[in-house]
Amino acid sequence: MATTEYDVIVLGAGAVGENVADRAVKGGLTAVIVESELVGGECSYWACMPSKALLRSAQALRAARRVPGAAQAVTGELDVQAVLDRRDEFTSHWKDDGQVKWVEGAGISLVRGHGRITGEKQVTVGDQVLTARHAVVISTGSDSLIPDIPGLRDADPWVSRDATSAKTVPSSLAIIGGGVVAVEMASAYAGFGTAVTVIARSGLLEAMEPFAGEQVAEGLRELGATVLLNTGTKSVKRLDDEVVLELSDGSTVSAQEVLVATGRTPRTGDIGLENIGLEPGSWLDVDDTLLVRGFDWLYAGGDVNHRALLTHQGKYQARAAGDVIAARANGKPVSDAPWGTHVATADHQAVPQVTFTDPEVASIGLTAAAAEKAGYQTRVVDYEIGQVSGASVHADGYKGTARMVVDEQRKVVLGVTFAGPDVADLLQGATIAVVGEVPLDRLWHAVPAYPTINEIWLRLLETYGRP
Repeated sequence: MATTEYDVIVLGAGAVGENVADRAVKGGLTAVIVESELVGGECSYWACMPSKALLRSAQALRAARRVPGAAQAVTGELDVQAVLDRRDEFTSHWKDDGQVKWVEGAGISLVRGHGRITGEKQVTVGDQVLTARHAVVISTGSDSLIPDIPGLRDADPWVSRDATSAKTVPSSLAIIGGGVVAVEMASAYAGFGTAVTVIARSGLLEAMEPFAGEQVAEGLRELGATVLLNTGTKSVKRLDDEVVLELSDGSTVSAQEVLVATGRTPRTGDIGLENIGLEPGSWLDVDDTLLVRGFDWLYAGGDVNHRALLTHQGKYQARAAGDVIAARANGKPVSDAPWGTHVATADHQAVPQVTFTDPEVASIGLTAAAAEKAGYQTRVVDYEIGQVSGASVHADGYKGTARMVVDEQRKVVLGVTFAGPDVADLLQGATIAVVGEVPLDRLWHAVPAYPTINEIWLRLLETYGRP
């Protein structure tokens, strides 16, 4: 076997792995990435980018139809094939030449193949043994979880990858699940004209503020989708030209395809965890420097550590991990106090997220329920975004809700949620307020431009009350 030594070995060439390796190299180390699929990973080819490309065209069309003058100019319907073609451009037609070029230009080595940890600081890829002087980083991501529903696996269901890479659009689609993937793909396919049925065991977007899921359900129904809440799936059977789902209330749903969107499972089942005393297929428990607990050389970033299964949060972790690996290797001080250079403190209570439905949902920090559970003394402030002048200009009949959760003892914002058309661009201001723990009396001096939807900040503060 050929043996090659590097300072850092990274398993997985997705956004997380690329950023870990890049930061390690910038810190003066050598790094190699091992990848069995496409360099660029899930986000580039099967998740963030293709899903948002599938959603955007219909969103833009609906936005135009909400503004008189523009609405009259919209004379045609959505060109679904053009949407699929645009999606293919965003995925580079599932070719990774550009990403490989970036890796090489960043001074990172690339080894193609399936990597398995075969010993301390050792990864084997085929007949090649890679040895790390300082660290091995696991950033292999996650797969769609297939729940144990009778007949489901035999029915050859779609998972998120199938939904985002489909070459044709089904006439009907049943979606099992009520989370982000479920509602985004429901929005996308309903926008294509597919008859969509969403089947959720409880509500939609259960981890968010209750109004978010309620407004997304209303939006899906306005798009023509059927939304079944508090409904389980008892069994699934694929017949000649359709899939039949038996539901918990005794009714059935038939569709051309069924999409399972019920969560994720770590892609750690066959990477050699058993060789270092860890359980294959498990999530990896890490400290805030992303070091796997019980090891001084093994790190895990992104989905596999189960802290925040979002690309941007994984990249945030990756930068901290790459920098701290370089600092430790070079004998430099480690800044691992909360909010330090080498920690991912934001993972705990300051995770931003946008759900690209219609309406959009943008959130940061703790919900009212989560803040109460965490023991904070809070006050919750709600305001209808449609009452803001900028929103009324943005679209006729604008409907949406904003919520601000305030820590009453420190007078800082713990969390903010916006639900409404085009609220994604409101999120960074909220993120800065939460991460920076900006006092409310200082936020009064952050004057929102008029007339923009950002005026919602003034209305939230006014509702709370001046100091």
